[in-house]
Amino acid sequence: MKPSLKIILFLVATGGYAGAQNSKPIYTSNAYSIYPDRVVQGKYTATAISATELTSDYRSPANLYKTAVVEFKFSINGKDNEMTAGVNHHFTCKSPANETPVLKFGGNVSEENAASKDVYLKPSTQFKIRLDMRPVLQAFKEQGYYTCFNGEKIYKNDFKGVFVAGNTAPMIWDFNNLVNHPELELKDPDGDGIYETTLVLNKPEDENKIASSWKMSRDVTAFPRYHSPYKISDAIYNLGLEEMQKAIEPDSTFRTGKEWGGVWTRDISYSIILSMAVLQPKVAMNSLMRKVQDGRIIQDTGTGGAYPCSSDRMIWGVAAFEVYKVTGNKEWLKKAYAIIKKSADDDALNVYDRVTGLVRGESSFLDWREETYPKWMQPADIYESECLGTNVVHYQVNKVLAEMASLLNDPAASVYAERANSVKKGISQNLWVSAKGYYGQYLYGRNFKTLSPRSEALGEALAVLFDAADADKQQTVIANTPVNDFGIPCIYPQIPGILPYHNKAVWPFVETYWALASAKAGNETSLLSAISAIYRPAAMFLTNKENFVVSDGDYAGTQINSSNMLWSLSGNIALVYKMLFGIQYNTDNIVFKPFVPKALAGDRWLENFKYRHAVLNVAMRGYGNQVKTITMDGKPLVGGLIPATLTGKHTVKIILAGYVAPGNSNLQPDYTAPETPVVTYNNGKLKWEKTQNGTAYNILRNGKKIASVTGFSFPVSANQYAEYQVAAVDARGKTSFNSEPVAVVPPKAEMIVEAETIAGKSELTYPGFSGTGFVEISKTKNLVLNIPVDVAADGVYAINFRYANGNGPINTENKCAIRTLNLDKHFAGTVVFPQRGKGEWSDWGFSNSIKTKLSKGKHIITLEFKEANENMNIAINQATIDYLRLTRIGPF
Repeated sequence: MKPSLKIILFLVATGGYAGAQNSKPIYTSNAYSIYPDRVVQGKYTATAISATELTSDYRSPANLYKTAVVEFKFSINGKDNEMTAGVNHHFTCKSPANETPVLKFGGNVSEENAASKDVYLKPSTQFKIRLDMRPVLQAFKEQGYYTCFNGEKIYKNDFKGVFVAGNTAPMIWDFNNLVNHPELELKDPDGDGIYETTLVLNKPEDENKIASSWKMSRDVTAFPRYHSPYKISDAIYNLGLEEMQKAIEPDSTFRTGKEWGGVWTRDISYSIILSMAVLQPKVAMNSLMRKVQDGRIIQDTGTGGAYPCSSDRMIWGVAAFEVYKVTGNKEWLKKAYAIIKKSADDDALNVYDRVTGLVRGESSFLDWREETYPKWMQPADIYESECLGTNVVHYQVNKVLAEMASLLNDPAASVYAERANSVKKGISQNLWVSAKGYYGQYLYGRNFKTLSPRSEALGEALAVLFDAADADKQQTVIANTPVNDFGIPCIYPQIPGILPYHNKAVWPFVETYWALASAKAGNETSLLSAISAIYRPAAMFLTNKENFVVSDGDYAGTQINSSNMLWSLSGNIALVYKMLFGIQYNTDNIVFKPFVPKALAGDRWLENFKYRHAVLNVAMRGYGNQVKTITMDGKPLVGGLIPATLTGKHTVKIILAGYVAPGNSNLQPDYTAPETPVVTYNNGKLKWEKTQNGTAYNILRNGKKIASVTGFSFPVSANQYAEYQVAAVDARGKTSFNSEPVAVVPPKAEMIVEAETIAGKSELTYPGFSGTGFVEISKTKNLVLNIPVDVAADGVYAINFRYANGNGPINTENKCAIRTLNLDKHFAGTVVFPQRGKGEWSDWGFSNSIKTKLSKGKHIITLEFKEANENMNIAINQATIDYLRLTRIGPF
C-alpha cells in the first residue's frame, strides 16, 4: 500500500521521510514491549513482516499447564444454592480415571487430595462425580420443599435438575448457564438417589489455539489506505479492515464475532460510534433497524428478562446520530429521531430516579451479574442500581435528542436538554469519588443506597468523551483511574472467587474508548499505554479477540471469548481515524484534531478517505496534539474544518507542532478485594464469619458507616427501622462489596396486604404463598389493581410486592413484568417483577421498592399496566403477586 506521488512530494518538500528505528521500542512496560515492527512479551514475539502480514509464536499458558486440582460445587436448577459463596469442593485428579467419594448436597466440603497444587491434568482425564441427593428428595417428599443453607426454599414442583459448576472445562462457574450444558447435569438412572456424571477434562481437541501467521486475503482497496513508518501499526489496521469484511453477514447486517452470530444492540452501537459509521454506513443502518420493535429500541436479552433491569439500549441513539453525522441522510435522521424519542420517553417513566437525577439499570455492557455485582443482588436489585456507564449513555442520548430535535424544528429540544443536565448533575453529585479522583461504579443497596468505589473503565472513558465530566475532572479521571500492565480492567479492584470475563479482564473496545478519552484529556502517557494495550493482543493473537485476562494478558483464560470481534476491530480502526488523525464528525462538517504520541512520531498518510461527496488524501508529519499548519489543496484550512458541502478529491496536509502533552497514568498491580460478608441478625446482634483477607469490618446503618470492628458481631437496636450492612476491609484498606442489607423492622412498622383480598384469587396451583392465595397480573388479567391502605402514622414508606415470575431464567430472555405505581392517582414510580427462574413459579421474591411520603390515614395504591410498561417480549408481561408490603422506614 504505497502513498500517492503527490503525498510523497509533500513529505519530501517538508524535510523528507521521518522513519522509525526497529531496534528502539515505542513502548515498554513490565509485561511487554512494542517495537515499530514487532511485539515482545517474555519469550513470545509477534512480527509485522509487512503492512499485510503478521506472524506470532504465542502460546496460551492456560493451554500449557492445567492444574489437576478441580474446584467445584453443586447447583439445583442452575443457581448457587449448595453452600456459602467461596466455599467449594476440591479434588485432585492424579490418574487418567478419577472418582469422587459420594458427596451430600449441602453436606461436608470435600477436600480430597486438595493440597496437590503442583500436579497437572493428563490429556483426556476422566472425572466421575457422585452426589447423594437423598436428603433433598426426602425433604421434597415430607415437606414439599428443600431448605437451602441460606433459608431459601426449593419446592418439589420447581425442581428441574442438579448440576455441577467448577473451574475446569467443561465445567463453568456461570451458574445461570449450567442448564445450557447437558454434560454438567447429574442423573440418577437407577433411582437410588445417587446422582452421577462423568466428565472428560483437558481434551486435546479443546485446546484454545490461535494461528501462527496472518496474511491479507481480502481486497480492501475500497477503504481508506493507511501508511506509516510503523509496520506493526499498519498491519494491525489492515487486519482490522479484513476482519470487518468477515463481520458482515449476507443480509448486510453486522455479525458480532466469529463465535457470536446475530445482531446485538450494544455491540453494534459501540462499534458504529468507533468506526463502522464511517466504513459501513448502510450496514450500520440495517443493523440498527434490526434492533427496533414496535417503534422502540430493543434491549437485548439480559438480567431478569432484559428491560428495564438492563437499560443501556439507548446507546443505539448515539450510534444512529453518528451515522447521520457521517452521511447527512435527512430521512435517516427523521426515522431515528422518532425511535429514540419513543424509547427515551418510556425510559423517563420506567428508569429515571427523580430523587438522584440518575437512571436505573445494569452497567452498560457489563451484563453478567456476578462478574460485576455482589452475589446477593437479585435482578430487582440490579434494576435499582444506578451505574456510571449507563448514566453517561443516557446523558449523551438526551443531548443527541436535543440536537436532533433542533435540526427537525421540534420544540421538545429543551425537554431533552434539561433531562441531560439533570443526569449530568446526578452523576456529579452521586457518583464522583473526590478522594480517588474518578467516578464510582454505581449506587446500590435497597432502601438506602451506597456508592461502590470501584472504578468502571467504560463509564470513566465515556464520561470524558461525552463531557459528562467537566474539563478539570476529565484530566483527573484519566490520571487517576487505575490501569494495569496489560490495560485498563473493566473494574478495579477485582471481585474474589469470580473467574475472568468482565471481572479480572481487559476488553479491547473499552481500551479504545479509554485511548480516545486520554487523547481528549491531553494525556500522552495514558494514551500511549492504551494504544499499546490494543496493539499487543491484536498482534500476538493475530485477530481481534473480545477480551483477555488482566493478570497475564491471555485470551484463553476468560470464561468465553471470540475472535474477529466487531467492537474490538472497530476500536482498532478508530485509533487511526479518530485518534492519530483526530477526525471528528459534526452535523455539517468534520474537523481534524490529531494526537500523535512522540513515540509514534513520523510521516503518515491516509488516502481514499470518503466524507459524504468528497474524497480526502491526508498527509501528516510530526507528533503532539497541536497543529502547526494545516492546508487543503495548498490553502490554509481554518480551524482544521472541512464543510459537508465539499465535493471531489482533495489533499489535506498537516504538520504537527511537536508538543509533548503532559500527564500521568495510575498504574496499579492486579488486585482483588476481600470477600463480601454474609450477615445474619438475631436477638439484637449482627453476626458474620471471617472473610478471606478481611482484617476489619465496617458497619453501615442506612447507608452510613457507624463503626469499624475487628470481630465478627455487632449489637444493634431493634427500636426503630434500620438497614444494616457489613463490608470487609483488608490490610491495604480495600473494601469488599457491602453485604446484603439486613432490615431490622419493629412489628408496627410493617403492613401486609394480601393480594387475594383486593382481586380475584388465581386458579394457578403454585405453592409457597402466604395467606389464602395469590393474584395473577398479565396483559389480559388485572390490568389495574387498586389497593386501599390505612396508614397509622406519618412517615417515609417503602412499597414493594412479594411476587413470582417463572417465565424465564434469571440471566436472560425478555419477560420482565413492568407496572406503573400510582399513589392517590399520582405517579409514584415503576415496579419491576423480573424473571426468577424458568418454570420456577414457587420461587417467591420481592420487587424493587418505591419510597414515598405518606400521611396518616387512608390512601389508594394503584398498580397499573400502561403503554410505557411494554417489555421487550411484548406478548408476555406476566407475574403472580402474593402481597403488598408497606414499611415505614423513617419520619418525614
